[in-house]
Amino acid sequence: MRKSLLPVLILIIASCNFETKKISSEEVLEQESRSLNWKEVDEYPAFEECKNKTELTAAKNCFESKIARTIYSFLASQQPVVTESINDTLYIYLEITKEGQPQIDSVKVDTTITNQLPDIEKWLRQSIDSLPKIYPASKRGIPVSTVFKMPIVVKAE
Repeated sequence: MRKSLLPVLILIIASCNFETKKISSEEVLEQESRSLNWKEVDEYPAFEECKNKTELTAAKNCFESKIARTIYSFLASQQPVVTESINDTLYIYLEITKEGQPQIDSVKVDTTITNQLPDIEKWLRQSIDSLPKIYPASKRGIPVSTVFKMPIVVKAE
């Protein structure tokens, strides 16, 4: 009985198709690139005081509030004089480079603000330049550039 099973067993093993497909590194990279969400980061940019925030939303809130406090503090120190009251919002598009350098990409500001405060963009750039060291955002452990749209409420009387 054993001798008759041996040829059958050999035939079964020989008929099995042990085929392996070799995937190139370019194909793996392409598949990974398609599956990644490039609009989101794994870690937000951070200041030293925000580095201990592990939850993504808490880290983002810490980072944005530090920037807002710095900008509002700088603008208040300029002590602008206006002839009409202002209660408007402008938007800063702030880029944090992969090296951690902050720079204003653009500013969307209404003419009522620029008429009353012609130096507002210069003050915003100076306030951004006065920010402390920033650790850049990362995606899969690699530093990446990020852009934030930040509203700045301007109230003056």
